Amino acid sequence: MAKPRKQIYTMDMYLKKIKDKDIRDNADVQRMAGAWKNGQINELVYTVLSEDYIPPIILGEEKSSQLWIIDGLQRSSSLMRYRYGNYKISSVMENSIIFYRSKKNDSNGNIMEDEEGNIIWENVAFDIKNKTYEELPDELKKRFNEYQIDTVIHEQCNMKRISTLIKRYNNHTSMNTAQKAFTHIDNFAKETRKISNTDFFSLSGIFSETEKINGTVERVVLESVMCMFHLDKWKTSAMNIAKYLNANSNKEEFHKLDSNVHRLEKIIFNKDIASIFTAKDTFIWLTFYNKFVDMGVEDVKFTEFLQAFKNGLRNKKVDGKLFDVIDKEGSTKDKAVIIAKLHILETLMYEFLHIKEKDLEEVDMVEFIKENVDSDISEEDLDYHGDNLKAWTVGIGEKSKINEEKNKISMLAISIYAFKNDEDCDDETMIEWFADYESRNKTYKLNQKENYLQMKLDLKKYIANRKKLDNYEIQFIH
Repeated sequence: MAKPRKQIYTMDMYLKKIKDKDIRDNADVQRMAGAWKNGQINELVYTVLSEDYIPPIILGEEKSSQLWIIDGLQRSSSLMRYRYGNYKISSVMENSIIFYRSKKNDSNGNIMEDEEGNIIWENVAFDIKNKTYEELPDELKKRFNEYQIDTVIHEQCNMKRISTLIKRYNNHTSMNTAQKAFTHIDNFAKETRKISNTDFFSLSGIFSETEKINGTVERVVLESVMCMFHLDKWKTSAMNIAKYLNANSNKEEFHKLDSNVHRLEKIIFNKDIASIFTAKDTFIWLTFYNKFVDMGVEDVKFTEFLQAFKNGLRNKKVDGKLFDVIDKEGSTKDKAVIIAKLHILETLMYEFLHIKEKDLEEVDMVEFIKENVDSDISEEDLDYHGDNLKAWTVGIGEKSKINEEKNKISMLAISIYAFKNDEDCDDETMIEWFADYESRNKTYKLNQKENYLQMKLDLKKYIANRKKLDNYEIQFIH
C-alpha cells in the first residue's frame, strides 16, 4: 500500500476542485456537510484571513484520480459557504479585526510612489463583522484565495478503504462545554491548571476520575474565582465566566484561591467532612471559606463549623429556607440561589462563632482615629503615620496576620498612639514590640476598637516591663 503523499493547494484551487467535483464531499459513510455553527465558521474565516494555521485536510484518492474528503469536511464546507454562499460573518464575533498592508492611493485612485519611485504602503485595519467575502477589500480577497491548504492524500483507495479511513480519523471525543470554556481563559490558564492539580482537587476524593479529566475541576476553579471576587457580575454559563475572568480578573485573585485551597487540604484530609464539598457546591464553600479567612478566624474554627454543619446544623432554617433545598427554587448556578446559599452559611457561621454584626461593619478610618486616638488628625496625616508603621513592621512577613487588610485601622491607630508618646515609643522600642506582639498573637479581634485597645494595653505593659529591666540593670551596675 502506497504511503500517503502531501499536496498543497491554494484556497482558490482547493475550493474550485470541490465546486467542480474533482474533490467529492459525500463519501458513503461521511456525515452531512454544513454541521458547523456560525461561531465556528467565523473563527475559521478569521484564521484564514489572519494567515494562521489550519490542520491538514485528509483526502482519499481512487485509481480514477477521484478525490474524496476523509477528514476536514466541515472546514471545507464552511469555507465553500463563505466563498460562494454569501455567508456573512456574525455581528457578535469578538475578535474580528484583520490587519494588512495596502498600497496607498491618491485622490484619483492612483497608486502613490515616493521620490525614488517606491510604492508607498500603509497599515490598514478591517473589521470583518457583518461582511461577506464579496465585501472584503481586494487585498483580503487575495489573501483568502492565496491561503495555502495542506492536504494528505491516501492513494489507491476504493470506497471501502475510504469508509474505513473516515471511521479512523473521526474516532475521537469532541470537547465538552467545560473544556471549550477553558479555551477562553488563556490569560490565566496556567494559574487555573495549577489550582486544579492541587491535592484538594486530585486526592481528596471530592471529584471522580471522570470529572478530573472532563473539565469539571477547571470549571469549579473558575466559578470559585468568579464567585469570590466578581459575584455582582456573575455569569451562569462556564463559557461566559471564562470570558469575563479573562478580561477582568488578575493573578492575585487566583493566588488567593490557591492559598485557600492549600489551607483547606489539611482540613478535609484530617476530618471526615470532605463529603460536604460536592462538584455542585464546592465553589460555594470555597467562596464561604474565603470570607472566613478574611475575617481572620482560625482554621480550627472553620473545621468545627463544618463538623457542626454536617452533624445537623445544615437542617436549621434561615429565613425559612434550608441550604440543601434552596436550589429547588432555581438552577444551582442562578445568582439568586448562590447569594441565598452564602447568606445561609454566613448567618449560621455568625451564630456558631457568636459574632456580632457591629464587629462586621465597615469603619471610617479617619473618624475612628479621631474618636479613639487623636481628635486633631487629618486624612493627610495618615500617609506619614502609614510610613512609620511600615518601618516598624518591615521585619514581619507580609503573610502575618498583623499585616492583613482587616487589621489596618487598629494597626494605624496604635502607630499614631506610639507617635504621640514618642518619649517611650522610640523606633527601636516599636520595632521590638511589633515583632514580640506578632510572635505572641496569631489571632486578632474583628472589632477594630477592641483590637486597638488590646494592643495599646499590651504596649503599655511592654514599656513598663522594659523600664523595670533598665532600672534593674542600672542598680546592678552600681
